[in-house]
Amino acid sequence: MTVGPEPQQDGLFNWRTLAKRAAAVAVAGVTIYIVLPSVTRVLSSWPRLSRLNLIWFAVALVAEVAHFVCTFALQRLALRTNGWFAVITAVLTGNAITNIMPGADAAGAIVQFRMLAAAGMDVDTAVSGLTAFSLIQIGGLLALPIFALPAMVAGSPVGRGLVNTAIVGAVGFVLFAAFGLVFLRTDPPLAWLGRNLQWLWNRIRRHRQPLTGLSERLLRDRNAVRSALGAQWQKAVLLCAARLGSDFSCLLAVLWATGSHPRPSLVLLAYAVAGVVGLIPITPGGLGIVEASLSGMLVLAGIGAGDAFLATLAYRIASYWLPLLAGLPAYLLFRRRYGFADSSTTKSSR
Repeated sequence: MTVGPEPQQDGLFNWRTLAKRAAAVAVAGVTIYIVLPSVTRVLSSWPRLSRLNLIWFAVALVAEVAHFVCTFALQRLALRTNGWFAVITAVLTGNAITNIMPGADAAGAIVQFRMLAAAGMDVDTAVSGLTAFSLIQIGGLLALPIFALPAMVAGSPVGRGLVNTAIVGAVGFVLFAAFGLVFLRTDPPLAWLGRNLQWLWNRIRRHRQPLTGLSERLLRDRNAVRSALGAQWQKAVLLCAARLGSDFSCLLAVLWATGSHPRPSLVLLAYAVAGVVGLIPITPGGLGIVEASLSGMLVLAGIGAGDAFLATLAYRIASYWLPLLAGLPAYLLFRRRYGFADSSTTKSSR
């Protein structure tokens, strides 16, 4: 009979799920504890927010709005849709969920997929389009240190830590671009990767139903990602550059709002490091990690410690907290138009 084992399997599944979530919370807690001194110094800058130059802080907010507009446009391009409403509300909702819980990137992506499906968008198109968006985002962040290299070559005084960061970033971008080109243009490496991952997965989970057809699935998804951008890849690159440039401009503006006189090339390195660190799903939205890394790198870039912590706090208000607060209104507006974000919904996009 098969009735007996089912509760046991459900129990195992629940325990495993609980263990994974507990591990994620534990890692996040340990990480925050390690960076707590830097986070405390950043948060202690709250009373000094009133000293910010309001004009430059307003410029920072406008730059961050431009950043999200470019994000919406880039995802709209990758999703091959003419609509704006579903893309904007799905992005803001998914972003809010991702920034609420540790390791919630998958949950935010699932909610975004379901919202796009509820708006009448093809799920396969959504998956391939958002995958293409993620790859462009990572490639753009890794490319940023390259733009600071000319200033270093010209002889500008640069700390050793920033030099190492630029070198690592440049090497990372070259490797990322090389591997991306190989996997996007040729089939054998991706098929080989799929076969070996499938073999490893089946070896680890040998008592479960074996995984099959992973190579074919990877090739199919690769082709979908490649066609998601199609002939508009140049426009995608421009939107990615504008997206990163406006977010970087937000950081520069808050530094100017503190009265600092930063070197843009060195601040660019600090921004690149914080951006890459923020991609690691240890804490929600890199909370605590980004503050510690960004403020520390700004100090290395020649910004006074007090101004670096204040600028970091102001930047995170514009780039993290305000977009987070926009998540719930965006979801309520989406529900008012499309109903519940259920993946089985077949309503047409408006």
